[in-house]
Amino acid sequence: MALLPYIYFNGSCEEALSFYAACLGGGVGFLELHRFAGSPMAANAPAGWDQKIMHASLGSEGQPLMLASDGMPDMPSEAPRGFSLAFAAPTVEEAERVFAELAEGGRIEMPIGPTFFAARFGMLTDRYGIAWMVNCD
Repeated sequence: MALLPYIYFNGSCEEALSFYAACLGGGVGFLELHRFAGSPMAANAPAGWDQKIMHASLGSEGQPLMLASDGMPDMPSEAPRGFSLAFAAPTVEEAERVFAELAEGGRIEMPIGPTFFAARFGMLTDRYGIAWMVNCD
C-alpha cells in the first residue's frame, strides 16, 4: 500500500512540479502527465485550459512521490493545511541545499539546523503554499 499526497495547484501545477523536481534532484521528474487536451475531460475544460494538467505524478525510478493537478478554475481549492511533506535527506549538505531551494519565495517556519533528534531539521512553507519538513538523521 502507498499513501501519496494529491495536491491541487489552481493552475500552476506544471510550474510547481518542475520546481520540486529541480529542488529534490536525484532523477526526480514527471512519471506521468496528462493534459486536458486530448482527454475525455477536454470538452469540460474551460477555454485556455487545454494545456493545463489534468493529472500528473512526480517521482523517481517509477516510484511516485506525489500526485497533482491544476484542478478546475471554477472549483478552486484552498491551500493545504494540517500536514507537511517530509523530505529525508541522506546528508547534511543535501538537507541544507533542498531546504534553501524550497524556501526561495516561501516562508521559513523553523530555520534548518541541528536538533536533539536530527543532524539537520527545518520547516517551511514554499511559494505554492505547501508545508515541508526537511530532515537529515
